[in-house]
Amino acid sequence: MILKPKLSDYTEKDFLDFIAEIDKANENEPDNVLTPLLMHFRKITEHPSGIDLLYRPTTKKAGEPAEVLRIVKEWRLANGKDGFKPS
Repeated sequence: MILKPKLSDYTEKDFLDFIAEIDKANENEPDNVLTPLLMHFRKITEHPSGIDLLYRPTTKKAGEPAEVLRIVKEWRLANGKDGFKPS
């Protein structure tokens, strides 16, 4: 997967694919593959919870990829940040 510089370069589908790539790396790859993905997630989302959205969700449902997308999308909108690229 090619990592894009800003969240606004990702469609919602791209972002869900990116989360799937993180999940895959979490299960099958060493830290030198996983860590850059997590750092990129933190950088592009700018969400104050960072990777806790993935690893320490407030509820089980909140940790599901579609919910992470919704949380990031709503937070960015509420904070005047760019959203996802239109599909």
